Amino acid sequence: MKRHEKYIQRCIQLAKNGLGTTYPNPMVGSVIVYEDRIIGEGWHKKAGEPHAEVNAINSVKDKSLLKKATIYVSLEPCSHFGKTPPCSDLIIKNEIPQVVIGTVDPNIKVAGNGIKKLIEAGIEVTVGILENECHELNKRFFTFHQKKRPFIILKWAESQDGFISPKTKSEQKPVWITNSYSRQLVHKWRSEEQAILVGTQTVIDDNPKLDVRDWSGNNPTRIVLDQNSRIAENSHILDNQVKTIIFSKTKTNTDKENLTFEILDFKKNIASQLADAIYKHQIQSVIIEGGRQTLQTFIDANLWDEARVFKGNIFFKEGTKAPILSGSYLEKHIIVQDELLISRNHD
Repeated sequence: MKRHEKYIQRCIQLAKNGLGTTYPNPMVGSVIVYEDRIIGEGWHKKAGEPHAEVNAINSVKDKSLLKKATIYVSLEPCSHFGKTPPCSDLIIKNEIPQVVIGTVDPNIKVAGNGIKKLIEAGIEVTVGILENECHELNKRFFTFHQKKRPFIILKWAESQDGFISPKTKSEQKPVWITNSYSRQLVHKWRSEEQAILVGTQTVIDDNPKLDVRDWSGNNPTRIVLDQNSRIAENSHILDNQVKTIIFSKTKTNTDKENLTFEILDFKKNIASQLADAIYKHQIQSVIIEGGRQTLQTFIDANLWDEARVFKGNIFFKEGTKAPILSGSYLEKHIIVQDELLISRNHD
């Protein structure tokens, strides 16, 4: 592996520590190298806290080495004042002579300005190392800024014969298709995304909390479709514990702390309206957990980025059919007796 690629790979590895905690900021990792040896490294942990480059520079014990070192960063150093000062200014101030960058920042507040500032200060700048990998790292951030919508993940579990629920409802609610390990993985995923979306029937049938109780991390913002305001007032969704947005045909309720009601035109393209509304709420990613009608709405509108489908070791014979998703799956994983199939939409 080439030297630059080796160190940008380490930046990516470090950046992943911030998955689920940096919103609305991207995940960024940085390493500082002197004579082919890492003398400092850091990553961005949380919005409002120091950026990766700051943490990397602060971790260097002998600051005199910075004037002879190279700083690697997975995403272009910022050039504007936000909650923290510009990282490009800090690099210039510390007289670091060489900067190697994975990819340009798509945010219009940065978008090449950080690189420009570094070059104008006489610093040697290299851009585009493991660029695809750096895009993949921040697929949510790039989708949000370039497509003006959230990164959309579809998730469901289906039986071996292709049903997401049985015809006859049992007293047990919900009816589990997957094993406890798969369910824990779903809670991990929830901690990584900014929001989770379900339809009315899912709330009525299962009364879900949509939280991360089987994992540690932040609970996602809950987004619920409730066209005719059918959700019971004692539902977990309305417990005010987590930020929640309810979309209905008419606004019959008053907004409260952590609870917002919005109007949706259910006669028009629901998926695109939702994507626009979620974007306006500054939400970069959403995991859609069903039911079938909600999932199929996004599939039919071709408004999705990733699909994660579990196949459990169970047969229903009759019931609610699973959504229909054309194309092949890119990845297949086995979780005890469950299959996990992952697909990406490249349209």
